[in-house]
Amino acid sequence: MATPAAHVWRPSLARLIKLDWVAPAGRGGTLMPPPSLQWPAKDPSDVLDYQLDIAAAVAGDLGDCIATLDVTISPEGVGNLTLNSASADGTIAVLWLAGGLPGTTYVVCVRIGTEAGRVIARNILLPVMAMAAPPGGTSVQADGSAVLVGTGTLSTQ
Repeated sequence: MATPAAHVWRPSLARLIKLDWVAPAGRGGTLMPPPSLQWPAKDPSDVLDYQLDIAAAVAGDLGDCIATLDVTISPEGVGNLTLNSASADGTIAVLWLAGGLPGTTYVVCVRIGTEAGRVIARNILLPVMAMAAPPGGTSVQADGSAVLVGTGTLSTQ
């Protein structure tokens, strides 16, 4: 009898951001600030993995990897985006994010400490948009309440 193969989970490359490093400007040159980092939009009901790869920041030090992660999300409060879990795989930080209010762009601040003592902090934008209709023909409002479409009856959650 065949034994079922175990599934190996791999984070989605669709939500991977790799840090790029800008070469120093020559004498008298100025550096332009890099564009804001942004993950693709998510639906409030999505619970998805988002990644930040810091390999460029530790290039040349093959043994260095992520030792600590500190993640803060703003704005905060009921119904806003939440961090379900955070983990590291070498030079890649993996964050599982859930919830959020439609029409809100969140700032996810990731502060990473490496084994060699480096500290890398980046703000990443994550827009939340309603992309799926809730079951039963309801429409979720920004305050978390639901309106039954076509009836005008308001139900609380």
